[in-house]
Amino acid sequence: MRRNLVTGTAMTANLRPLPATPPDAIPAVVRERVILGDHTFLIDRPGGSDDLLAHPAVRAAFAADEYLPYWADLWPAARMLAKAVLAEPWPPGLIALEVGCGLGLPGIAALARGLRVVFSDYDATAVEFAAKNARLNGFDTFETLPFDWRDPPANLRADVVLASDLTYEARHVEPLVALVGRVLAPGGLCLWTDQDRPPATALKAELARLGWPVETKVARAGEPGGQRYKGTLYRIRRP
Repeated sequence: MRRNLVTGTAMTANLRPLPATPPDAIPAVVRERVILGDHTFLIDRPGGSDDLLAHPAVRAAFAADEYLPYWADLWPAARMLAKAVLAEPWPPGLIALEVGCGLGLPGIAALARGLRVVFSDYDATAVEFAAKNARLNGFDTFETLPFDWRDPPANLRADVVLASDLTYEARHVEPLVALVGRVLAPGGLCLWTDQDRPPATALKAELARLGWPVETKVARAGEPGGQRYKGTLYRIRRP
C-alpha cells in the first residue's frame, strides 16, 4: 500500500499480475511533435510498434489474456481527446484519471490546463512512457497507477475521467463503463473519444444502462497537412 500524492489517499496495489512490455522489445524510440491549436507537445513512442508483437513476453501476454501492446501507437482518438481537454473550461483543483493512458497525450493536455493527473494503464511500460512524456513537456504534478480496469483499487476516485479508443474489442465495453461508474466523483465529467469502431453500438447501449446524462458530438483529428480522422466525443456527466 502507498499514499498517492495526487489524491492524498492510500492506494492498494492491484493483486492481478500486470503485463509490462520489456525494454528489449523496444529497439528504438522516436519523438513526435503534436500540434493542437496553440499547443505543441512532444511525444516519445516506440518506433515500429508492430515489431513488439514478435517478442516472447508479448506473445505470452496475448496467450494469457489476449493482450496486445496497443499503447505503443499515438492513435487519432488520443488527439481527439487532447483537443477536447484543451477546449474545456476547467475549474481549478480537479484530479483527472486517464484510463488506458498509453503514451499520455490527453493527460498531458490536462496538465497543460492545470489539472492534476493520474496516468493509468494495464501495461506498466505504457505508464512509464506517459510519465516520461509528461516530464518531457515540463510537467511534474502527476501520479502513475498501473491497474487492470476490471479490478481497480477500491478507493480510487477522480473528478475527471479521460478515455480514448479503449473499446476496440467488444469485451472491454462493459468493464470500462463499470469503471467510470465506480471511480467518477459526483458531479464529475468523463470525456471519452472513439474512432467509431464496431463496438461503438455496444458502448452506447452500456452508457444508456449507466443512466447518466451523455452528450455526443463529432470529433476530428489528424496531423497538420496529413490524414484526418473522424470519431465521436462522449461527454458523460455523473449527477
